[in-house]
Amino acid sequence: MRIAGAPISWGVCEVPGWGRVLDPATVLAGMASLGLAATELGPPGYLPSDPAALGALLDEHGLALVGGFLAVTLHDRSTVDEAAEVAHRLAAAGGEVLVLAAATGLDGYDERPELTGAQWRELVDNAARVRDRAARHGLRAVLHPHVGTHVERADEVERFLADSDLPLCLDTGHLLIGGADPVELAHRFPDRIGHVHLKDVRADLAAAVRAGRTGYAEAVRQRMYVPLGDGDVDVRGLVELLRDNGYSGWLVLEQDTALTEGDAVDEPVRDTARSLAHLTRFTGQERR
Repeated sequence: MRIAGAPISWGVCEVPGWGRVLDPATVLAGMASLGLAATELGPPGYLPSDPAALGALLDEHGLALVGGFLAVTLHDRSTVDEAAEVAHRLAAAGGEVLVLAAATGLDGYDERPELTGAQWRELVDNAARVRDRAARHGLRAVLHPHVGTHVERADEVERFLADSDLPLCLDTGHLLIGGADPVELAHRFPDRIGHVHLKDVRADLAAAVRAGRTGYAEAVRQRMYVPLGDGDVDVRGLVELLRDNGYSGWLVLEQDTALTEGDAVDEPVRDTARSLAHLTRFTGQERR
């Protein structure tokens, strides 16, 4: 298992008005200083879209590209071409995986209209179409259960697994917030885990989001996400289960963060360093 980072741990998010956005050089230099081997792409437009320019920037910091997260309205057929174009650019820059989320079409993740049965079937069919288009470029597509999307709650994850053959991005934080136990899910569906986002979250704030008492963005600002080992996700149990099941993909460290102007620029580095220390305590892995 290989360990990577992601710009969201530095507060870089696709949601308008999310918070302070640090420049790419600061974020990538922070990852490199921790000995991380690679990064995910971050939101559209944050890193260069031209594969040559992106490759040069990553090389400058000694980082490889894992792939990228893309939230698209999968229940709308017109998004297939958009996702396929992103897959093409990722593959050209050396990426391995396209991480899809079934976006609602609204900004942010605080509201979520329900889908009709026909729209759900379209979502499943379009996910398969994106998978096939990505595969032409040598890229794997996975579905990321995510708060505020159409695959969020535990029952929706199970429904997607039953209706689709796409692998999952096992995001420990979003699954717990949505009411699923990530360790139990990995135990039941070991062959469906195609990618892993390692997060830790506070169960009290996760429960408030799940119950609708607190908005997702507000919970992030209240530091619902914490360094690995400081929250209520059984990170060790999950990683050991993945290892025992032969998982050999990436473990992407993600601590969803919304920075303010008053936050220290090196705070994300300190938090990610704590996550790495917790992770390597029981994996014994070198970061490079």
